[in-house]
Amino acid sequence: MSIVYRNAVPADAADCLDLRGRTRENAFSAAELAALGITVESWQAGIADGTLPGHVATVDGRVVGYCFGDRDSGEIVVLALLPDWEAKGIGARLLARMVEDFRGWGFQRLFLGCAADPAARSHGFYRYLGWRPTGEIDGLGDEVLEYHLPQAATAPAAGSVQG
Repeated sequence: MSIVYRNAVPADAADCLDLRGRTRENAFSAAELAALGITVESWQAGIADGTLPGHVATVDGRVVGYCFGDRDSGEIVVLALLPDWEAKGIGARLLARMVEDFRGWGFQRLFLGCAADPAARSHGFYRYLGWRPTGEIDGLGDEVLEYHLPQAATAPAAGSVQG
């Protein structure tokens, strides 16, 4: 059994919405997501128009995890895995793919909302990967973490003096 990582497509939205309700921590049902304005149709539209880019991990064609970001703000909107697929490096790999996308779009700072409770898996997960608290709490009561992308080395401008 191999894990396939790929860019998300609009047809993945229903599977992602379903998976979100089956996560171990921070699960949201379809009704709870709809109350926040998140539906299969809105998710599909965001993927299709590029404002909600993401990556999915599949096993035998079934989505077992995903990570999506907000193309305009640099926010990691969601990272979710089915419980049986936790602690296998999938979440870190999905997040890394999203970070690389943002790097390619020129972002230098990314952010996300994370459980403030140290007992939550996400609390230690993001910190282990280099995300740091900002001291802010978002509208859902989550702690805001940030990640600074190293700037790429640039060649000296033509005619500049090197010393």
